[in-house]
Amino acid sequence: MRLYSSTKQIPGLEDKPLSERLQLLEEAGKQMTVPEKTMLNILKLLVLVPVFVLVLRVSSDWTALVWAAMILLLYPIFVKPVQYSISAKYLKK
Repeated sequence: MRLYSSTKQIPGLEDKPLSERLQLLEEAGKQMTVPEKTMLNILKLLVLVPVFVLVLRVSSDWTALVWAAMILLLYPIFVKPVQYSISAKYLKK
């Protein structure tokens, strides 16, 4: 499975405007199988749960907010390429 960090890298979507690319990827995402959706949702949870844990620790250590913000910045770096890669195989040629 090839990872795409941008929608412009997906074959067949390079020449389309952003709104159309996102619409096509959304439609392709609806065709994902249950195991693929489950894997994607587990990946999202693995990124988001530590943020909430760190927010709960703010009362004892304010630097936990900095770590939570850094983890939230990593969310699109980890989740979006996997989501694009899975959805790309369901795009109509």
